[in-house]
Amino acid sequence: MKSELGHIVKEDYINRFIEIDNHGYVWKDKVYDQLCNEFRVVNLSSEILLQDYLQHFKHSCVAFPSMISMLDKLKRNNLRLGIITNGYGQFQMDNINSLRMKTYFATILVSEWEKMRKPDPRLFLRALDRLNVAPHESIFIGDHPENDVKAAKEVGMIGIWKKSIYWKSADTDFVIDELDEIPAIIEKLNSKSFA
Repeated sequence: MKSELGHIVKEDYINRFIEIDNHGYVWKDKVYDQLCNEFRVVNLSSEILLQDYLQHFKHSCVAFPSMISMLDKLKRNNLRLGIITNGYGQFQMDNINSLRMKTYFATILVSEWEKMRKPDPRLFLRALDRLNVAPHESIFIGDHPENDVKAAKEVGMIGIWKKSIYWKSADTDFVIDELDEIPAIIEKLNSKSFA
């Protein structure tokens, strides 16, 4: 692939990929179609680039700092944990496995397999049902103000927004910079018995 993409300045390609990708909210087939057109890639199809992405992205996943230690702490406190993620099923599971997260979660809902996407409230309610917990006894942590935090709050969950450089603010119950702040928030909530 290097020869087919060799005429492109790497930084320009990366920056444009990120821009078209819209923080992960545009599926990569559209991203690669546009990149191939804009950068005049002729001997390599967008389908081949997409397959390369699907096959190799899992090797480039990087966890947030303190993610595993935070999950360890929550699991030791006997909290039932779940994931709701938009995307293609096997692709998302490959990434979750790559980050060594799967064993921490009692349920994982991926939009392709569930036939609905965040912010659909049914997806949040389905996760709560699988975890056998009430919305007011549950916390949702996410980095997207609308698809994560607002959607969770609309079904009655407590929202924690992980600050992101892509959005300025969120209507939420708590705001964190780092994941290691979560256990202290849960302790505070537990002391109030989720009143």
